[in-house]
Amino acid sequence: MTNLLTFSADYSLQSLNTFGIAARARQFLRVEQIEQLQAIQADEQLRSMPRLILGGGSNLVLSDQVDALVLQVALKGRQILGEDEDYVYVQASAGENWHEFVLWTLEQGLGGLENLSLIPGTAGAAPIQNIGAYGLEIQEIFTSLTALDFETGELVEIDKVACRFAYRDSVFKHEYKDRMVIVSVRFALPKRWQAKLGYVDVAQYLHQHHIDRPTAKDVSNAVVAIRQAKLPDPAKIGNAGSFFKNPIVPAAQRDVLLVDHPHLVSYVQDGGAYKLAAGWLIDQCGWKGKKLGRAGVYEKQALVLVNHGGATGAEVKALAQAVQADVMSKFAVLLEVEPVFF
Repeated sequence: MTNLLTFSADYSLQSLNTFGIAARARQFLRVEQIEQLQAIQADEQLRSMPRLILGGGSNLVLSDQVDALVLQVALKGRQILGEDEDYVYVQASAGENWHEFVLWTLEQGLGGLENLSLIPGTAGAAPIQNIGAYGLEIQEIFTSLTALDFETGELVEIDKVACRFAYRDSVFKHEYKDRMVIVSVRFALPKRWQAKLGYVDVAQYLHQHHIDRPTAKDVSNAVVAIRQAKLPDPAKIGNAGSFFKNPIVPAAQRDVLLVDHPHLVSYVQDGGAYKLAAGWLIDQCGWKGKKLGRAGVYEKQALVLVNHGGATGAEVKALAQAVQADVMSKFAVLLEVEPVFF
């Protein structure tokens, strides 16, 4: 066990969270083998400690002192598992960089994940958040995952239904939040691939580049270019990507909002509800480009909060709450945050 579990005390997490918050962990371990997780689970003292499971640190706002055992999941590996008449099945270990995994599938000639290009984080974190972008959510191509159950110590397979996917949500944010640690994730990629071009930005990019019959790689290139133009690079300015969920409201509420706000940006959903553009709501409240302490709202995209240098988790939280309060006051709409506060 000694060789498997070499902990670091008072460990800096600044380079391990994309917000660049100068947090420190009470205890830290880089997990490169499943056996390390099993050894922690088997030790009563370690098992009872508060845990923070860290992937790419891209959906996280940390406090200055993280009084917990921080486990950075760095399990590596990706493979084609097999195929049938309709799909090719692929697997990524939880510590694989998500964007690199997407590019790897494209290199294998497999489409299906391209709309999710350049989303930060790891493959293991993708189902927790049910990540989505440009007309695609993980749940649409997900088949199952393997996780270590910290209650039993067993490796368990969890299928799509059991994950209880919803908009930026899953069972791993609820009942399984502190119980399951994801170690690998599997997807079904269609052999009869069709481009998802429902988002105007993607279609416009392809049109501007005279691409009439796009490949999956073309769509990926378009998404990468759009994201790079809209979203700040965490290596240059700390951020966690989209900070707020796009709120979903009943049609009646949307209709009331349209009376006073005829330019309201909204998208009809299955069942007749409407998804509102959170960035537009925030922009209308005058927050784009504004600062509160050392945290601020990104000048190019109001959905993104940024660290202008030295911001603490408390400052980011205060800014988020101020934005929420203004949107609630102006539109009577509650904005939910996407990142986890720890």
